Amino acid sequence: MQAQFISDLHLTPERPDIARAFLRFMDEQAPKGDALYILGDFFEYWVGDDAMEPFHQEIADKLRCYTDAGHQLFFMPGNRDFAVGRRFLRQTGARWLQDPCTIELNGEKTLLMHGDLLCTDDEQYQKYRRRIRHPLVLGFLRLLPLSYRKKLAGRIRANSQKAKSGKRLEIMDVNRGEVIRVMEQYRVKTLIHGHTHRPDIHAVTLSNGTGQRIVLGDWDRFGWVLSSADGLHQQRFNL
Repeated sequence: MQAQFISDLHLTPERPDIARAFLRFMDEQAPKGDALYILGDFFEYWVGDDAMEPFHQEIADKLRCYTDAGHQLFFMPGNRDFAVGRRFLRQTGARWLQDPCTIELNGEKTLLMHGDLLCTDDEQYQKYRRRIRHPLVLGFLRLLPLSYRKKLAGRIRANSQKAKSGKRLEIMDVNRGEVIRVMEQYRVKTLIHGHTHRPDIHAVTLSNGTGQRIVLGDWDRFGWVLSSADGLHQQRFNL
């Protein structure tokens, strides 16, 4: 199976260039593979499946065309779009991925994550993540009026930007010890994740040899896609 991996598109009406690039990718490149894995922060924010506007519907329709053509689509939530629900999955034909999870890729067990769980040095964020992702909190948020959820999302985004400006870059990157711990826990030699916006391939020294950590690129100045065809390689292209 030829798989492709993307993350951190942060799709929003305010960035039509990214949306156009993604729609073009779905028409021209995605159909060359058998499966597409979206590893979080696909949308800039998501306040609920009931808040879908024409912009989001166009994206969902394009994904549905992909799955209707016989391709497999997998969706893992990120820190921006963790509120994506069953309605969106039904509309697109996507399958939900737990974070973390493992898949068989090129005959090898491979670990997939969004990546924020690896940033354990950012203790403030990890506490917030545990609170906001709690099933009871998510269930309560979905019951709130849509107008309030939109205002709340705006405040969360503003607070996030403010918090980032006061943190050292290394705090917001992955913790190397946590990378090793997770890879050894799941007994894998390859880890694929996004979130940090630092596309690269890192060698990881494990107790049973050397592994690799592949960081997916974010779609800002360029688009990025990792393909499993002929090994694992990441392609960069202009938006």
